[in-house]
Amino acid sequence: MKSTLVSKENNIAKFTMEITAEEFENAVISVYKEQKGRFAIDGFRKGKAPRSIIEKRYGEGIFFEDAINNLFAEHYPVAVKELELDIIDRPVADFSEIKKGEGFTVTIEVACYPEVEVKDYKGVEISKIELEVTDADVDTAIQNMARRNSRMVTVEDRPAQDGDMVLIDYEGWVGDNQFEGGTAERYPLKLGSGTFIPGFEEQLVGVSTGENKDVVVTFPEDYHEDSLAGAEAVFKCKVHEIKYEDVPEIDDEFVKDVSEFDTLDELKADERRKLEEENKKNAENAMRNSAIEKVYEANDIEVPDAMVETEIDSMMNEFDQQLRSQGMDLEGYFKYLGQDADEFRGQLKEDALKRVKTRMIVSAIAAQEGFEASDEEIDNEVETMAKAYGMEADVVKGMLGEENLKMIAGDIKNRKAIDCIFDNAVIK
Repeated sequence: MKSTLVSKENNIAKFTMEITAEEFENAVISVYKEQKGRFAIDGFRKGKAPRSIIEKRYGEGIFFEDAINNLFAEHYPVAVKELELDIIDRPVADFSEIKKGEGFTVTIEVACYPEVEVKDYKGVEISKIELEVTDADVDTAIQNMARRNSRMVTVEDRPAQDGDMVLIDYEGWVGDNQFEGGTAERYPLKLGSGTFIPGFEEQLVGVSTGENKDVVVTFPEDYHEDSLAGAEAVFKCKVHEIKYEDVPEIDDEFVKDVSEFDTLDELKADERRKLEEENKKNAENAMRNSAIEKVYEANDIEVPDAMVETEIDSMMNEFDQQLRSQGMDLEGYFKYLGQDADEFRGQLKEDALKRVKTRMIVSAIAAQEGFEASDEEIDNEVETMAKAYGMEADVVKGMLGEENLKMIAGDIKNRKAIDCIFDNAVIK
């Protein structure tokens, strides 16, 4: 196979692939060997008919389409690599006349990554950000630590209070009809959490274990289920259990139980130090983002639609995975919101455009500055991944393959570009 670049204008590359007669014949033979088992022809056992007999019965081009597809799948990536094309979309291919025993030419047009030159990325002015750690911040951190070490205690001698966790059965009725999705058994509900319909949780305050309670609520007018929007409903509830959160007292004894320190003052000092380190990182990240935003605003770059659409696909797939981890999927989500995929894609477009343009700018700066990723830097990244998965680095590196290692190298170069923007920024 010979590949030849014809032209490259306006981010569209046009090139040819010349497939020899021998390559085409070998591809046809391979398809024949793979598919001959599905042909039943009189006088031959199934799968034993010669190629010439099959071609005589079904036409000499019976195996052409699959052979051409196989050749394209094999040679197209090779041609793209040889011609050093950074493609961003599916190719459009035009084939010359296909004849038995002859080669053919494929003419291909494909969108490529645009050439980008970034200006004014050094010396951008950004405001200094400092995040103070207050005594209240430290107290909140200690209180959260206490809550993480709390335990749930069953209530025996009083009715439910705001903040309690109740275990309930409930059935939802509108008039004489029990509606779908309004039933549960032994459902854990924290009173005051605001997770149920307004007015529901408040009516369970004062109910004791084993007691039944009819909770009367009105669904909001904008409720996602049209049949229930604005409707008055009765939930027949039974309280099985009441629990409260027993938070340990914050004192020196608590400190000794949950940390390596002996006194509350020591723990507070350590928490302050951690919060100050975290705030310093957050402040620097915010200033980095501000610097990148300034460069973004200073550069008017045309972003190919194909790159934006690919980014939207990626965002939708990522969101779908998040939904599935919560027991839902995109189809159910669209039904809940009363919209379709096209509307959702439209909502993502602006964010996708910004993401793609930002990456293009950062990658272009990396190229303009000549940043590279050393073998040692790539190995360090792989080592970090290996530790996270509890695997050997060599095994992870082998699993990643050439393309993923190339992506890791790209990420390293992009981080250097972001460092370049920030290190050269003027902080006021």
